[in-house]
Amino acid sequence: MTMAGSVLAPNPAPAAAPSPAPRKQRTGRALSDRRTRFGLLNATPVVVYLLILFIYPIFSTLMLSLKGEDGAFTLHWYTDAFRGANLEILLTTLRISAETSLLALGIGFLLASAISRLKPLWAGLAMIVVVVPHFISALVRTYGWIILLGDNGVVNNVLTDLHFPGAPFQLLYNEIGVVIGTTAVMLPYTVLLLYAVMKGIDRRLLAAAASMGAGRITIFRRVYVPLVAPGLVNAGVLSFILCLGYYLTPALMGGEKQTMVASLIDEQVMKQNQWNGASALGIILLLLTFAGLLLLKLLKSAGEALRNRGTAS
Repeated sequence: MTMAGSVLAPNPAPAAAPSPAPRKQRTGRALSDRRTRFGLLNATPVVVYLLILFIYPIFSTLMLSLKGEDGAFTLHWYTDAFRGANLEILLTTLRISAETSLLALGIGFLLASAISRLKPLWAGLAMIVVVVPHFISALVRTYGWIILLGDNGVVNNVLTDLHFPGAPFQLLYNEIGVVIGTTAVMLPYTVLLLYAVMKGIDRRLLAAAASMGAGRITIFRRVYVPLVAPGLVNAGVLSFILCLGYYLTPALMGGEKQTMVASLIDEQVMKQNQWNGASALGIILLLLTFAGLLLLKLLKSAGEALRNRGTAS
């Protein structure tokens, strides 16, 4: 009878889901805490600052780019940005930004690698030499490059005196001059990022690889480069993003074929009074920046996955 009763007895009712009251009580206690209220009070000016000086201007620019000349909703300015001369300027901007980031990575890698091997005193002095030009006005630096690279500049005069074939060269008002100028601007960022990564590498790993019979090229390719890869990705993406919106150097050292998006925005605002088209170009640059940051995050995730897979194997 007891067994039958136990078999026929109904199953116990499932436990009721916890009420949201405890969660509300925890939230209420957190808000009633003096430290939490003080933290929210300190964060309020920052939030208001971001809303007024960052979120609102971007939202206003977006709405302006979606208005036609009659005030109606339109995508005309975006379609116009991807046609004709505007599309060529956009592609030129992407190409020059990519060339600048690659050249800055190459030169910055060599400089950072050499500085990371120096003694602390000499490394500090070398970093001062690299970083100090960054604090000089961009206009002054650009005119300095114009003096150096001009037809009668220092570079061409030295090459002519050395009877170098083809000298003097046209180093200004073309893509070569723009890439040289923008690379000089981006180089301090690249060297700082790469130096920080290289300085943190455990040199015993390289010595261990050498003790196991690996040659210098193998150590560089299979040990050193994977260790500095995060710094290379960060420096490359940062240089690319910063170069996308650069205005001064391309405007002074480039020609008509080297017009970049920032110069086009300036022309549309100052000469054509076309704020809608300029707003659309600004939003496109912003989206390209977000795309670069997303690419950086994806590359970091892929790198961590590869490292974890290598550790597990």
